[in-house]
Amino acid sequence: KTDGRPLNARIELLQGPNNNKQVCEVYTEDGIERPFYISMDTPGSGNVVRIVNTAPVEFPLTAWIEAKEIDEHKSPTDAVLGGDSAW
Repeated sequence: KTDGRPLNARIELLQGPNNNKQVCEVYTEDGIERPFYISMDTPGSGNVVRIVNTAPVEFPLTAWIEAKEIDEHKSPTDAVLGGDSAW
């Protein structure tokens, strides 16, 4: 979301270095009246979500990520890359 200015961003779901798994280009004229929401599947472990503000520096944005669902039946021996499995 923005403070009423245009929102122009790229959202990337990465699995492994330099591997764009999913890419979404986002534009909205008014980021406070028309904020952008997306739901993305992140299968497996080791996924990274990267949000890039492609607008000029005069148009900052605020972004956050929330887990919609967490696999409660995950094996304790599954590898977790880049984080801790304890919530």
